[in-house]
Amino acid sequence: MLSFTRQAGTVLLVALILVAGVWASWGSAQHVMLTKGRERGTMTVTRCADSTCTGSYAPLSPGSRPRARVVIDRSIAEKKGTRVPVVVKPGTREVVRAGAPGFFHAWVPLGGALLLTAVVIAGGLQRKRLAWVSAGAGGLLLTAAFVTVTF
Repeated sequence: MLSFTRQAGTVLLVALILVAGVWASWGSAQHVMLTKGRERGTMTVTRCADSTCTGSYAPLSPGSRPRARVVIDRSIAEKKGTRVPVVVKPGTREVVRAGAPGFFHAWVPLGGALLLTAVVIAGGLQRKRLAWVSAGAGGLLLTAAFVTVTF
């Protein structure tokens, strides 16, 4: 009975971590993946602070309007003068990176959750293969995000 309770608790913990990873990722991922009807364009980075970068927005999609100042979360590739394809979050000045770099960057929290669940699966459930699959998927997702955002 104790073994079943421990396994059930571990499975619930793994599910909670994965749901949290998807939840944290979905805030940005929805704008990158579901672009129909959203404003798309390019942002020219003019200034970066600790956690955000600001710049001007030039529209590419019909119905989108230019903006003098938009804000994007800072990642490793933004430098002054860089032009970044973006999608505008409706009703805000916030933008998210578009295309493959935006897709992978949005799912970084899920990649971290997959790495964390690998440790829980290996230690709590004693399922080494499943733990390696989880770690591999998380590592692949984080590597893809790093490569696409950097280059």
